[in-house]
Order: sequence, then structure tokens, then C-alpha cells
Amino acid sequence: MHDNPTRDRIVKASDQLFYERGYEHTSFADIADAVRISRGNFYYYFKTKDEILDAVIAARLANTRAMLNTWEIEGETPAERIRSFIHILVANRAKIKRYGCPVGTLCTELAKLGHASQGEANKLFTLFRTWLRRQFALLGREADGDTLAMHLLARSQGVATLASAFHDEKFIAQEVELMDAWLDACTGGATSPVAVKRKGRRT
Repeated sequence: MHDNPTRDRIVKASDQLFYERGYEHTSFADIADAVRISRGNFYYYFKTKDEILDAVIAARLANTRAMLNTWEIEGETPAERIRSFIHILVANRAKIKRYGCPVGTLCTELAKLGHASQGEANKLFTLFRTWLRRQFALLGREADGDTLAMHLLARSQGVATLASAFHDEKFIAQEVELMDAWLDACTGGATSPVAVKRKGRRT
């Protein structure tokens, strides 16, 4: 973040509004009201909504990198670190139930709009993909680490979307338990998500 508390407040409020209302349906006036500053003061920091979006994406990227670094420090094993990713669904279940995944909803909206910042927003998914792939490689799954990372990303996005559609926190908890079991199976030597599923049916 910049060493400017007002600018940081604008970015933080915009991030929240983009998540809750969507980028297209959030106006300058909405953000100015949330931060409680005059429109003239607001334009001193940002001239366009696209400039705010770029700042929001940059802040999310920085925050995601910081979160991944924390998981690296706190997780003693790659499996524990991957579990931190899985359990973020539980930690954020109330917001996910109401608004979905903040990364998924933003990337989807920008894709529909054909927005120029879509590629930059997609870097959020790339951060998670690269980090998860490395964790699976450390578990001895280097050959299919990217496949496993993408499977886990896709599953977590599906859970967030359905939990929001049905407003069901219990569904999140159930799916997290299943993903935990899937991860346990992965560390036990299954070769793919399909093999993990078949293995689960036999137990």
C-alpha cells in the first residue's frame, strides 16, 4: 500500500464495494460516500474508476502474496499449507455465502465486460495455481502437480459459487471435509483426482 492513509481508505472501500456490488454497479459517489470524503478530494487521488480498479487489484495481489508467505511460515509440511488454502473457505464462509469468492466474482465480471484489467486480475488465480503446484511437487507429485492445483482451484470455486447460490454455509463445511479427505488420498499415492475419487468409493 502507499504511505497515504486517505488513498488506502479509498482502495479498501472500493475493494469491498466491488466485491459486494460488483465493479460495474459501483459508482464514484458510492465510494466517496463510503470513505466520507468530498468528490473534489476524491478526484485528487483517482481520476477514473479504472484507476481505482487497478489499485484494488494491486492491493489484492500484495495481500495474497503476504497470505501465501504466512502459510509458508506457519505450515510445517506442504500438506498443512495446502490445507490452509482449503480452509479459507470456512474462514470466509459468511461472506462467501452472500457474495461468492472475491477473486472468482471479479475475474468473471471483468471477463464479461471484456475489461482491459482482466488479465491483471487473473494473476490472482495464477498466484494460487503456482503456489499450490509447488506444494504438490514438494509432496512428490511434481508430474501432476499442476493438474492437482487446477483441480483444487476449480473445486473451491465451485463450492463458493454454489454456496452463494443456495446461501448454504453447511455445504461449505461438508465440501471442505471432502477436500481434506481428497488431500489425504493425494498424499497416500493416488495418481489423479479421478483415482482419488475411485479410491474413496472403495473405502
